[in-house]
Amino acid sequence: MGPPIMERQTPMLPQNTAAENNDVRYMHPAAAFFHCAGKVAAILSYLLCGLFSESYVINFVVTTLLIGIDFWIVKNVTGRLLVGLRWWNDVDERGESTWKFESLNQQALDRINRNDSWIFWWSLYINQNAAWVALAIIAIVKLNFDYLIITIIAISLTSANTAGYSKCRKDAERRANAGGQGFASSLFQAARGVRNMV
Repeated sequence: MGPPIMERQTPMLPQNTAAENNDVRYMHPAAAFFHCAGKVAAILSYLLCGLFSESYVINFVVTTLLIGIDFWIVKNVTGRLLVGLRWWNDVDERGESTWKFESLNQQALDRINRNDSWIFWWSLYINQNAAWVALAIIAIVKLNFDYLIITIIAISLTSANTAGYSKCRKDAERRANAGGQGFASSLFQAARGVRNMV
């Protein structure tokens, strides 16, 4: 059984209008800070760990731990607070993998702060697509295959978050569109039923 549905939890956003939310610089400044800080800490650890320790094992453990912490923060905290989305992957008894998605209802999603959303998506894409891929290319060019392993771990985890949240956003948009079509369809069916009764 998956995690509880977000709509059953206490509301994550105040009952402000979208205009009021976008007048505020950030609705969740602490979440926005930790969303970016986890990424910066992992990259700085990768780049600067050699200054503090000559041991590759210590550098690997520290950087991989920071990458894992960033993955967890994004997946379980900042995605819910900054964009109102959550994803996870279930594996059943037969070994088949199923993506699961949660999102706030459309009215709550419309109240998401534009700055919170911007910082979430841009740091997610830039961190994965620009920073870690560039560091992986540098490791290949320098023939530094030990550190290439760290970049592969980082790319794997950030790609999982990027794919999960991209699919989750598309699922939320699909459900919002289907909800509107479902309402229109039910009105049409009700009108048709009334016409048949007359």
